[in-house]
Amino acid sequence: MKYVQLLLIFIITSQAMAQDTIIPLWPNDKIPNRIESDEKEVKKQNGIYRISKVQEPTIEVYLPAKSNASGEAVLIFPGGGYGILAYDWEGTDIAKFLNGKGIAGIVVKYRLPSSKSQTDKHNVPLIDAQRAVRLTRSMAEDLNIDANKIGILGFSAGGHLASTLGTHFEEKVYEPIDNADQQSARPDFMALGYPVISFGPSTHKGSKKNLIGENPTPEMVKYFSNEKQVSENTPPTFLVHSGDDTAVPVENSLLFYQALKDNGVSATLHIYPTGGHGFSLARKDEHLRGWTERMFEWIQSLK
Repeated sequence: MKYVQLLLIFIITSQAMAQDTIIPLWPNDKIPNRIESDEKEVKKQNGIYRISKVQEPTIEVYLPAKSNASGEAVLIFPGGGYGILAYDWEGTDIAKFLNGKGIAGIVVKYRLPSSKSQTDKHNVPLIDAQRAVRLTRSMAEDLNIDANKIGILGFSAGGHLASTLGTHFEEKVYEPIDNADQQSARPDFMALGYPVISFGPSTHKGSKKNLIGENPTPEMVKYFSNEKQVSENTPPTFLVHSGDDTAVPVENSLLFYQALKDNGVSATLHIYPTGGHGFSLARKDEHLRGWTERMFEWIQSLK
């Protein structure tokens, strides 16, 4: 039986027992760019649940009750500078929030760049991101979602990966392995929270170094400076940032917003005067926490 058919049986069985379902992105023997090594996945709980050295990428699916479901789904890419994943803070907590709005939340545990475990490590996060969208779209009916209402949401370096996906979705970065890979990898909409966008002067140096190394070529810097990769086919985009972000300067969102505008792509930008970096749901800030409602209203406005 084919891989996707086995996954569908797994989903149906799992949904009878629990709300969330963890699904491997790839058959274990067909993970692209993988090198067998002694590197092990690391999980630590210290205020925030952090995952590093990801070896087996997955999607963790959170579904609202069918009677509340809007048909929309959002794949969530946690941040962490391409060194770790802030898996609950910018992942599962976000999925649960979306469930409360009737939206399926799907957390992507994507591989982080590692020369020890991967070939062409700079491509690996995008490989997993493309596959996550395609796999989700291939299972849309079984997940009770609309295959034409699948968006993405990324935070910080996860926002860089999301914006990379939103601007490089047509590029072939791995060989297809099954029917799921015949699906489009283009998100229907894109939301970015305090995202790393550019690998130019306003970049987050840690994210840049972890993804493309200490001395990248000018061509690679341009390729991953996503404000330079926007086209008229880039999905409608929602951006949120704080003006006092010293880790990932607000210029990242400003550059991307301008590029979207220049290419005729629908874009919404919210800049809050304070909030710093990594505010997630911002539940303790009465002003800033309103960003989640603004995003929900924006998603509902898309037709």
